[in-house]
Amino acid sequence: MTGISNVLLDQEHQLFRDETKRFVENEVLPEASERDPNREEMSAELVDNLREMGFFGILIDEEYDGLGLDLKAYAVIAEELSRGWLSVGSIIARGQSLAGATEEQKREYLPKMARGELLKSIAISEPDAGSDVSNMRLQAERDGDEYVLNGQKMWCTFAKGSDFILTYAVTDSDAEPSYRGISGFIVEKPAGTFDREGLSGTAIDKIGYHGWKTWEVNFDDVRVDADKLVGGEEGQGFYQIMEFFEEGRVHTAARAVGLARGALEDSLGYAEERVQFDEPISEFQAIRFKLADMATEVEAARALTLLVADAVDQGEGADAEAAMAKLFASEVAERVTSEGIQIHGGYGYTTDFDVERYWRDARLTRIFEGTSEIQKRIIADKLLSS
Repeated sequence: MTGISNVLLDQEHQLFRDETKRFVENEVLPEASERDPNREEMSAELVDNLREMGFFGILIDEEYDGLGLDLKAYAVIAEELSRGWLSVGSIIARGQSLAGATEEQKREYLPKMARGELLKSIAISEPDAGSDVSNMRLQAERDGDEYVLNGQKMWCTFAKGSDFILTYAVTDSDAEPSYRGISGFIVEKPAGTFDREGLSGTAIDKIGYHGWKTWEVNFDDVRVDADKLVGGEEGQGFYQIMEFFEEGRVHTAARAVGLARGALEDSLGYAEERVQFDEPISEFQAIRFKLADMATEVEAARALTLLVADAVDQGEGADAEAAMAKLFASEVAERVTSEGIQIHGGYGYTTDFDVERYWRDARLTRIFEGTSEIQKRIIADKLLSS
């Protein structure tokens, strides 16, 4: 079903969708089905193919060698990639932007990020600072022309594989409120290693999201040149984090829609092929009603996501609406993928069918980029302050 999408998307967006869909069918789905059940990361060849498609530079201006597309295009592409493998729909965010950077930093990093030659990871969360970003404890102390970083970060996906870790740390412990004491740093490292003095990482064992690894990262007197302070000014880190939250929430909503759509499409195919009591189970009202509910929720989640992306593209303040899209789409993804398991029956609980991957990965969308509970708080605060 593409009727609503075709109304919300212009011809260019539809072309992006169709081209990405072909890429997913040919490149992503076969690898995901082979590697994910064995907890194997995506291949270097697949990442190279993403580079060739220009997917790391979707949101980067043409001035910096990017594609210069809008957030709606980003959402369309992210949905299609995530329909194949959530990890692939996520890794494209390791290009795209360097929030708050100086012009000099933009010219140094963005062109290489757009081409996929330099990819970032992001270190925000800590053992005691998840949803409460302002509670972070990693310290960055000025020492001449350098900063010295000490502390620990959690949930840093792609930390080892990245070329630099965009790290947020406390530069002023006495700041009031505390978030005004947070600053961002570009911590460079060789891709594929933690081979930098004082930097180390431990992989976190996850139940899903197997296409790339997530890390606990330790900073032990890691020295960073002062010119790697993002924006060139201390105390701007919290605002830089907030700057990409609208983009991040739309991205996550689109990824969630992709997962839900994967479960729906696979369940439709299975229901038409699976025969019980001498007829396809798609003829049973119980199954038909499940499919109808699943399709309705997927269409509603996609429409909301695309409308919010459109609002952001037009310069409208849409922080609460982006939270709504992320909240609704992620909740839909968990429900729809769970129903997909149910339609597949016992086979759905095996790794023989992709629907179990969608189910495991969908659960994560309610947690990362701000939990469902945090999204509700943002929405309620906006409603009650108006």
